[in-house]
Amino acid sequence: MLGCGRAAAAIADGSRGWVCSLRGRCRLLLPMAKSKFEYVRDFEADDTCLPNCWVVVRLDGRNFHRFSEQHEFKKPNDDRALHLMTKCARTVMEELEDIAIAYGQSDEYSFVFKKKSKWFKRRASKFMTHVVSQFASSYVFYWKDYFKDQQLLYPPGFDARIVLYPSNQNLKDYLSWRQADCHINNLYNTVFWMLVQRSGLTPVQAQDRLQGTLAGDKNEILFSEFNINYNNEPLMYRKGTVLVWQKVNEVTTKKIKLPKEAEEKEVEVTRTRTKVVPLHCDIIGDQFWEEYPEILDEDS
Repeated sequence: MLGCGRAAAAIADGSRGWVCSLRGRCRLLLPMAKSKFEYVRDFEADDTCLPNCWVVVRLDGRNFHRFSEQHEFKKPNDDRALHLMTKCARTVMEELEDIAIAYGQSDEYSFVFKKKSKWFKRRASKFMTHVVSQFASSYVFYWKDYFKDQQLLYPPGFDARIVLYPSNQNLKDYLSWRQADCHINNLYNTVFWMLVQRSGLTPVQAQDRLQGTLAGDKNEILFSEFNINYNNEPLMYRKGTVLVWQKVNEVTTKKIKLPKEAEEKEVEVTRTRTKVVPLHCDIIGDQFWEEYPEILDEDS
């Protein structure tokens, strides 16, 4: 049924139409523009992602070494920066469709879109630009919530790439690679900054001291020289952050008026919601995937 008289008149006119919403609001729908310049659309490349593949968008901070120095990030890890990155990643998952899992460490985050996602006709450019723009704008928007005493001196930049993984094992290996990278980098940075901050070495001297050392050597330096057991460092530093969808029970208070009672009464109401939840755990072994089988379920 037509929403208003203008739509009927437009149809009778035949030259243009009015589109009316259920709320009764109408907007003029102009005919598709046709011109001699329209041929330029033929130069647009087809960037449709292959079907039946996991679509991974990995986002990285652009020149964040300088950015972290300019904004006085704590070394080797700044909880404010890590929590801000996770907040932005949660916003991306909540705002965009079909993200099954995300993993982040340092200044990077990987977002995994479902194998069967039809979002924006699986166009790679849409996946990438929507993730980067949502993340970057969230980083600026939420900055003050985490860096209360530190002014944002200039806009941060992020770049991204897209990789397709055809099998579940490929995807698990990719995420394992990123978590292994988190461990390697964090162990090095922890020792490096202990040598600089506590032993008084210059960055060049600390780098020379660690050149050629293995993981066992770095652990020995931490324990023997600084009394630090690396295994006791926070999991967020050692394992990174995994974002998954979980059903969470939320208890709220609601005022209701019972029959035959004059005054309203407060009662607790429990509602189940599906929310993005951060985890700091191992994803290289099988236990995580056994606890969250729905991530790899193509019909979830």
